[in-house]
Amino acid sequence: MKVSKLTDAQKAFILKQGADGHPVAAICRKAGISGATYFNWKKKYEDLLPDEMRRLKQLVADLSLDKAMLRLRSKPPLVCRRLPLPNRMEPL
Repeated sequence: MKVSKLTDAQKAFILKQGADGHPVAAICRKAGISGATYFNWKKKYEDLLPDEMRRLKQLVADLSLDKAMLRLRSKPPLVCRRLPLPNRMEPL
């Protein structure tokens, strides 16, 4: 996943500008983001402060790691059976 160029505080500031009534197109142009990005952030972080944003991201990362570990743990172990060797008794 691509790392964001903007910090959580910058995202919160951008969203606050939109809540204060500034035109979304002007905010996006000034911040260098698309309108879709703005509305995705709004849906995800609308009422969160920057500290809460960081906490949410950390929780999601921890849960993703736990899920990956559980998935690896729940797979059945690979069983390697030893096949009998052919009887190669050759006369000398």
